[in-house]
Amino acid sequence: MHTTPARRSLAGFTGAGYDKGRGKLTQALWMLISGLVVTRWWCPLALRVALLRAFGATIGENVLIRHRVRIHWPWKLTVGADSWIGEDVWILNLEPVTIGSDVCVSQAALLCTGSHDRRSPTFEFDNAPIVVGDGAWIAVRATVLRGVTVGADAVVGANALITKDVAPGATVLAPTADTRT
Repeated sequence: MHTTPARRSLAGFTGAGYDKGRGKLTQALWMLISGLVVTRWWCPLALRVALLRAFGATIGENVLIRHRVRIHWPWKLTVGADSWIGEDVWILNLEPVTIGSDVCVSQAALLCTGSHDRRSPTFEFDNAPIVVGDGAWIAVRATVLRGVTVGADAVVGANALITKDVAPGATVLAPTADTRT
């Protein structure tokens, strides 16, 4: 006999155990400043970095953060020296994201520390930090999910979906289409 699992109740969601790290006023102020200034093309790099630092981000020297980069909570972000974060990158850091030195996170990549427990009757959070080691490259449109460590000098190829740790120096590529006819 086949039984259907009980449907989850999103109305019962509590977010238990999730700490946003700052109060509602700081969260609201960050969302306002981020949307009106930090993500805009006209915002000078020095101002973008200064605002991120003012909201608690730890950012090394000579870091390039392009426009349209979305950072959910700057106080949960660390970026090492000489790293680049390209246009349209989304760092959904409900938990800490640590990016080493000399790292390139290319355009439209997604680093997502948040998820939900599919077995939870109320779909509670199942979040975990992300670490990107020194010298790594997260290529265009790659996605790195919660709990992953990308080792030093590793390469995550374009459009790759990373759900498990990547060894230092490893290259992980997305499947490619078969172009034979």
